[in-house]
Amino acid sequence: MLRLCVSERILLYFYPAKMDTTKNKHIAVIGAGPAGLAASATLAQLGYTVSLVEEKEQKGGHLLQWDRLFPSQRPANDVLDFLEKDVQAGIRFIAPASPEKFEKTDIFKISLNTGEAVNADAILLATGFDTFEASRKEEYGHGIYDHVITSVELEKWFKEKQSLIGAGNQGPKRIGLVHCVGSRDEKVGNLHCSRVCCVTAVKQAIELKEKFPQSEVYCFYMDLRMFGSGYEELYKESQEKYGIQFIRGRLSEAFENPDSSVLVKVEDTLAGKPLKMSLDLLVLMVGMTPSKGTTRMAQLLGLGLNSNGFLASGDEHTLIHDSTVAGVFHCGTCRAPKSLEDTLTDARSAAIRIDQYLRGN
Repeated sequence: MLRLCVSERILLYFYPAKMDTTKNKHIAVIGAGPAGLAASATLAQLGYTVSLVEEKEQKGGHLLQWDRLFPSQRPANDVLDFLEKDVQAGIRFIAPASPEKFEKTDIFKISLNTGEAVNADAILLATGFDTFEASRKEEYGHGIYDHVITSVELEKWFKEKQSLIGAGNQGPKRIGLVHCVGSRDEKVGNLHCSRVCCVTAVKQAIELKEKFPQSEVYCFYMDLRMFGSGYEELYKESQEKYGIQFIRGRLSEAFENPDSSVLVKVEDTLAGKPLKMSLDLLVLMVGMTPSKGTTRMAQLLGLGLNSNGFLASGDEHTLIHDSTVAGVFHCGTCRAPKSLEDTLTDARSAAIRIDQYLRGN
């Protein structure tokens, strides 16, 4: 007797005749990060043939750079392994490759830089995000001072189990983390909130305190946006258990002292006075910006962008996955900044929307 898993039973309940309508349909998914992997797996489960195109050699996107995930400190590899196991039957992985040209007749013809062509009945863009280049905030000293790093560089240190050296060639005794670097910033032209910087700062502050128990760790923030499940609890734990100190105020400048420590100037808006502090290590929490791949796909396909430079939706409430071109859809952080949890949910939702479209709905 054939036994079906829960997800298969659900799909058969809602789509009892799927195999008749999808067996000859082909979908191209551009981008093999978490969104592309989750969407491809769902589309394959719905009966579609999927070509998953990725410009890098590996699947995983930014998830490859993470050591542990908020709020539970779960190893990032657990989630990546889960997503990769789902990308099997019915999915062709093409990498490294990127689209060079799109032609639309009754189907899409996608010419890749490898010389190969892929035909598709629909296209799903899952081209992700880029992290803000901290060197654009020259006043913070990234790329100038030895002990100013980004949250991405710190996460790499966690992942690779490297020795983190602060000023004085020893473990850092006083560490500062600056929120909203490249987000909510009119000066650099990014007005959007990147949604995960606050909770990432709290996660990394806790990890730094675990590595260096005798250190003082400070978070400099504008306001805390701990919107996700378990985020507020993590914030409280960071103060009550680990003694992380939160100072409301935006960093104005950073300078290097003669001993290579970093002097920061902050306006403490709660105390109503300026603050100076020397730090052994300064960590800049860089936000999300539209990826170069997203911008390029928009140009090749003639897609609209929203006010923040991410891909625009056909309708911001009811057709969030539809682009401004029929048959082209998008999901994940190429639409807007998202947490990993929201990215995976968004990707699976996009797969269902494509199924509706190809069924004529």
